[in-house]
Amino acid sequence: MLLLATGFTLSQAFRTIAAIMAAPLQAEMHLTAQQLGMFAAAFHFAFGGLQLFMGIGIDVHGLRRTVLAISPLMVLGAAVSALATNFPVLVAGQVLIGVGCAPAFLVCTVFIARHFAPERFSAVSSAILAVGSTGMLLTGTPLAWLIEASSWRMGFWVLALCAVASWVAIARWVHEPAPPAGAQRESLGEAVRTFGQLFRLPYTAGIVALGLVTYASFVALRGLWLGPLMMERHGWSLVAAGNLAVVLSVVALIGLPLFGRADPGPRRRRHWLVGFTLVSAGLFAAMALGAGAAADVALMLVLGLVSGYGALQYPDVKNAYEAAVIGRAMALFTMALFMGVALMQWATGAIASTAQAHGVEPFGPVFASIAAMLAAGALAFRWLPQPPSVTGRP
Repeated sequence: MLLLATGFTLSQAFRTIAAIMAAPLQAEMHLTAQQLGMFAAAFHFAFGGLQLFMGIGIDVHGLRRTVLAISPLMVLGAAVSALATNFPVLVAGQVLIGVGCAPAFLVCTVFIARHFAPERFSAVSSAILAVGSTGMLLTGTPLAWLIEASSWRMGFWVLALCAVASWVAIARWVHEPAPPAGAQRESLGEAVRTFGQLFRLPYTAGIVALGLVTYASFVALRGLWLGPLMMERHGWSLVAAGNLAVVLSVVALIGLPLFGRADPGPRRRRHWLVGFTLVSAGLFAAMALGAGAAADVALMLVLGLVSGYGALQYPDVKNAYEAAVIGRAMALFTMALFMGVALMQWATGAIASTAQAHGVEPFGPVFASIAAMLAAGALAFRWLPQPPSVTGRP
């Protein structure tokens, strides 16, 4: 389980590099705020867009074969990014990294669902989320120091070497239990049709609506806007912003297992998800006001702790679908999470560019838009149809 989580740790590092690399990338390649948003979003579009195919691969070919076949693209993408001399090549590298990371967390959640007792799912999945999220620590102060001592390119090379080490460890030491004797392997066509059935279930829409905004809001802050916010709004140095990124990441790591262990069960869990999503929306709305550096730091840290409630979405998805399709259900949910990240980073980049073009500080409109998206996701999750595990109806 921990060896599988090394791939997830690296995916967390790759998806949060933009917050620290933003200033040197903009300086060297003359990127606009919108291009910076596109750079950050490219990883997540590729990562999220392939989740359905990763789910099919896991269900048909197994966890180990899927992750070993796909993850070398993580290394290739990091090398392409490190060698990039223009914006299109930089984005192409991010797409390759996103594809290579696509199975990273999905293999962990499916492994937990298959090989741990159901009552342990929330606690174990939240613990793995916390373990994997240590990747965000790499893209805080350590990455800031590395960039100041060398360049942003060296950050990609170091992460590429870490990805090679992860692949070798999984190839050598991770083995799956053999399938039961006489078990029939599902065909590709049957697997694709099962995905279509998931989309036809009425409660899938609410799960997807909330999935699009929860994790996306935290990654938009930690993975894209934290560095520019503290450096441009408050005049902090790159290393100081990196230190804050580390502290925020540690606080978020604490929140994940806290919420995982406090899981209140299927019915009350959904009330918690709606409530904490609205709390997050309020915190982003407060950040939009720009009350000062101390207030922004305090709001970020509270957001980091509250973001742990996202761990409750995984048992909510597990309880909503039958065990036979849990790999694809998790893939669908993971797709929603990371397509949401891509859409939010792209959208907030466009909003920031528009604000700057009109002489307006960009961070107020950016955080206000994130607050509005969170509120919309919470309301959709609350009012769209609920799964049988909540309603008690078949």
